[in-house]
Amino acid sequence: MKTFYLTDSGKVRDHNEDSVTILKNASDEYLLIVADGMGGHRAGEVASSLVVTHMGKRFSETSSVGSKLDAINWLKDNIDEINKEILDYTVENPESTGMGTTAVMALLTNDFLIFGNIGDSSGFVLKNGKLKKVTKDHTLVNLLVAAGDLTEEEAKYHPKRNVLMKALGSGESVELDIFEVETNVDGIFLCSDGLSNMLTKEQIEKVLADEELDIEEQIIKLIRKANARGGTDNISIAYLNKESGDEKWWWKAKKLMIVTKLSNLSVKVEWLMFI
Repeated sequence: MKTFYLTDSGKVRDHNEDSVTILKNASDEYLLIVADGMGGHRAGEVASSLVVTHMGKRFSETSSVGSKLDAINWLKDNIDEINKEILDYTVENPESTGMGTTAVMALLTNDFLIFGNIGDSSGFVLKNGKLKKVTKDHTLVNLLVAAGDLTEEEAKYHPKRNVLMKALGSGESVELDIFEVETNVDGIFLCSDGLSNMLTKEQIEKVLADEELDIEEQIIKLIRKANARGGTDNISIAYLNKESGDEKWWWKAKKLMIVTKLSNLSVKVEWLMFI
């Protein structure tokens, strides 16, 4: 299991309002978080950091998140607490009124994988070299696409494509979307829209498939590519790779050693299936 996370201010913004982390508890459970803050007077970075700080403290205090239902309730309860913290902060600091943040999280245990999302930061799983988006963006254009009033292509260039319909700090109550995913995946990839608006899914897949790069180099390359295309927003990535390149080759070698004891036909069939 390899993990890496990184955030960058981009080429246009003078400061970074994103927060990102990857945590592991005593039960070898992993929590990945990306939060993209918004608001004047640097309030966005306060809002996003509240997500990471709060979740980090709670996760470190938890030896295990328990069952899947326990984990879902744990995520939702903590998001409710964070939302209240953001609202309380704006009361105490009126200049930060209007601040908020997105939050996308992935929680991986030996038994299940769940994603939680509010806003337009994205959560993906990687399997067989392909990224599959798990989360759904809470944006105006996404609602218009769902209603049939916009095509997906039109939504990409719509002037209000960044208008959020949901975010932490936007109201007294919030609802976290929960997505359950099979654990049989090769990786988990979270990012802010500073990456997903700059690079296509296929461009991201190409970098993650480059076995000449280690996980740190892959993430750095993705951020450099986003900046090369304009870097119009802060860029944050959290990536968990369940198999390193060495592990993949070790399993291939082990598989080949096993099948070579069988008939020639079996060797051929196993090789094709494995590749």
